[in-house]
Amino acid sequence: MLSIGGITIIQVYWVRKAFDLKENQFNRDVNSALRAVATQLYTINKNAISENNPVVQISSNYFTVNINTPIDNNLLGFLIKNEFKKKNITDEYEYATYDCMEQCMVGGNYFSPKKILDQQETIATIPLLQNDGYYFGVQFPHVEATLISQMGIWGFSSAVLFIVILFFVYTLFVILKQRRLSEVQKDFINNMTHEFKTPISTIAISTEVLKQPSIIQTPERLLNYATIIQTENNRLQQQVERVLQMARLEKQDIELKKEVSDIHELIQSAVNNINLSLHEKNGAIELQLNAQSHQLLVDKLHFTNVIFNLLDNAIKYSDSIPTIKVITYSTQKNFTLEIIDNGIGISSENQKKIFHRFYRIPTGNIHDVKGFGLGLSYVKLIVEAHKGKISLTSEPMKGSTFGINLPLL
Repeated sequence: MLSIGGITIIQVYWVRKAFDLKENQFNRDVNSALRAVATQLYTINKNAISENNPVVQISSNYFTVNINTPIDNNLLGFLIKNEFKKKNITDEYEYATYDCMEQCMVGGNYFSPKKILDQQETIATIPLLQNDGYYFGVQFPHVEATLISQMGIWGFSSAVLFIVILFFVYTLFVILKQRRLSEVQKDFINNMTHEFKTPISTIAISTEVLKQPSIIQTPERLLNYATIIQTENNRLQQQVERVLQMARLEKQDIELKKEVSDIHELIQSAVNNINLSLHEKNGAIELQLNAQSHQLLVDKLHFTNVIFNLLDNAIKYSDSIPTIKVITYSTQKNFTLEIIDNGIGISSENQKKIFHRFYRIPTGNIHDVKGFGLGLSYVKLIVEAHKGKISLTSEPMKGSTFGINLPLL
């Protein structure tokens, strides 16, 4: 990065240096040509040639020539054109003479290989100086563009450098993206290891107990360990199903079986399913189902899972007694579901990433909350598959509000 920056600075420096050299050479050529014009005018008018340089550069593109005698406009145009030709000055220019009697710019013309402006328009563009003597002015309207176009190799090298910088930035972007994906993959593997380790260990221990011959003598104990194995096996199946489900969603292989459904009934079903986890933390859910229109075209299974996942997160990410509000309301065109919790909240930085697949808020080596980072990614995919939108409002330690907006029938 530093080397690219250094090369860019050096390139800009030398391009500017080359432009200045071109500009100085152009100014010298114009100055020399206009001085030759002034000398010829002195000779034609039989005046003494001034020892001082009559040419004055007013700006980067405007030159004046002081002549102590009236100037014939046609003769001036011929002399300027002839001297510029000798110096190989091919840029467009306009000239005009100062009338001492009228105190204004008169005569003049515009020379260009592409166009010719009328006299009035030309005179209007020549600046007027506070000067009582005779002089004429020459202006180059597009001198900077002409000088840049003549810089050939410098323009080409700058273009090449620009392309190199673009490729460098793209390569850096790809490297950073791959690094981020690598970190996500590492986090996913760590989370998956923690998620699978507990049920596998529990099943292994229960299996060892069942292998003991004496277990037959205690049927209650046998049933207890068999139930443990069944429960932990179901837990493993659910975790595997989540990963496979996300894989199908990513490939867009999943088929939504949409049907007209009462969203309030689906909410109630999800609440019933989550009650066991909620009671373990002595939490409570407050339902404010105020939507007048709550019949939507949805996939019952997946949309119930969406509500369940949001409620499950509200419980898991609460460091106190969970208090959850489920609010619904509707307009003429849309149905809105809001799930508000009193959990630990989410920082603004993490809010931008929370719906990414496998992303979990960093907690170091602490894995007190189980999961793969798939829940909110699944929620977002399902909501968008139903032509809806999901939003998040949250502050650290002030809870979170997830909003789902769906079109009505």
